[in-house]
Amino acid sequence: MDLLDDPIPGSNTPEFSVSEIAGRVKKLIEGELGWVRIKGEVGRVVLARSGHLYFDLKDDRNVLSCMTWKGQVSGLGTMPEEGMEVVAEGRMTASGFQSKFSLNAERIAIAGEGALMALLEKRKKALAAEGLFDAERKKTLPYLPDVIGVVTSLQGAVIRDILHRLRDRFPRKVLIWPVAVQGAACAPEVARAIAGFNALQPGGAMPRPDLIIVARGGGSVEDLWGFNEEAVARGVAASEIPLISAVGHETDTTLIDFASDQRAPTPTAAAEMAVPVRHELLAWVEQAGGRMTSSISSGLLRRSQRMRDLTRALPRPDALVEGPRQRLDVLGGRLGPALISGVQRRRVRLSDVSGSLRPAMLGRQLRAESQRLDAMSDRLAPALGRITAHRREQLEARSARFAPRLLMQDVEQAKVRLGTVSSRLQAVGTRQITELRARLEAMDRLRETLSYKATLARGYAVVRGGGEIVTTKADAEAASGLEIEFSDGKLKLGGGATKKAKAKPPEQGSLF
Repeated sequence: MDLLDDPIPGSNTPEFSVSEIAGRVKKLIEGELGWVRIKGEVGRVVLARSGHLYFDLKDDRNVLSCMTWKGQVSGLGTMPEEGMEVVAEGRMTASGFQSKFSLNAERIAIAGEGALMALLEKRKKALAAEGLFDAERKKTLPYLPDVIGVVTSLQGAVIRDILHRLRDRFPRKVLIWPVAVQGAACAPEVARAIAGFNALQPGGAMPRPDLIIVARGGGSVEDLWGFNEEAVARGVAASEIPLISAVGHETDTTLIDFASDQRAPTPTAAAEMAVPVRHELLAWVEQAGGRMTSSISSGLLRRSQRMRDLTRALPRPDALVEGPRQRLDVLGGRLGPALISGVQRRRVRLSDVSGSLRPAMLGRQLRAESQRLDAMSDRLAPALGRITAHRREQLEARSARFAPRLLMQDVEQAKVRLGTVSSRLQAVGTRQITELRARLEAMDRLRETLSYKATLARGYAVVRGGGEIVTTKADAEAASGLEIEFSDGKLKLGGGATKKAKAKPPEQGSLF
């Protein structure tokens, strides 16, 4: 044996445990790759009971496992669906337990307009199969709504165009529900705004709109994607208030257009659909009144002419009474002889009848009637006795049933039933009062939520000049003094001393 043996190949390579090599691989992957953007087609999608989301990204050769923790799901932007082509952003990581690597996806965006259109077409077919787009369920728009609810952003020209068009055509009360019109917050805020308008009670402190307009200006498919979300389409379909969709330009089409009761090509056109032109309506009323007056006058003239024509066709009054007058003369001449002959006939008949009325015959009739009366008198006394005894027995039997003891038992039972009913009635009344108090408190919380004071607390203010709302720079420069209302009071500038005052609700459309 040689003093120096040949070394075994690889004998100087360091040894690692399974956990050590798994940790080295994890550090290598996370250190080298870090934050990555990966494009692929979504495969299997699983939302676990724990709230974590697991899905696969694949191409024509490989599959990459992806996961999103429960706290990261809300910030994804787009929920993955099987068959969707997306771009996922996140951090690469490795699991030492099973020697697998995966992507911790934190953001997901749809890859390209073609994929968006494919997803949109898929959602459209699914919602149409449920009947959400059927024409039978669409409601008729009111001809002249008293209150119009507008769901849009306070920034931009959309809300100004709608208010300007409504003011020009037919001024109406407008309730504005500000929402985000693009981005991840768009869909939930629009759905909540539609549901909030429908939750208002008719005749309440906050008026319930008769018509809702959901409006947004034009933009790309990605900008308008919030109005293609399923939550928005279902919220529009469930709205009890008629709704007009005015999202984008005339060439833009979103799911809200199919679910709404009426689609407007632009927000300005939506305002024109909402109300008629006041001057045209007044002109039409005047024209209708003129036509009605002309129709009544011509009708009266025709009837007057017709009456004159019929009058000429009537006979003379003398000709109408000549025949009856002749018949009266003839009958009057025959009346005297007829009376005389009638009296003579009745005299002869009286003589014939009076011959049979002899005293002896009348005496026989009186005796016969007297005997008949005596016989009936003999039968009357026993009959009265029998009837009296029978009535006395009935009276005694009924008196036995009306014993004081039985009456007292009935009274006690009635008292027990009355107490039971009274206690139940009191419990029902207490429960109803509790429920009404709870409803009143809920409505008061809703009122506080919708109050303009909450908007003032976020940094908005109301500017008044001379007791009127100031909405332009020219009005502010022309005013002798300005009063600015903040969340904690009012501030006067010029025209008087500065002081704080209790905030009052601003008029419609005066919140800036």
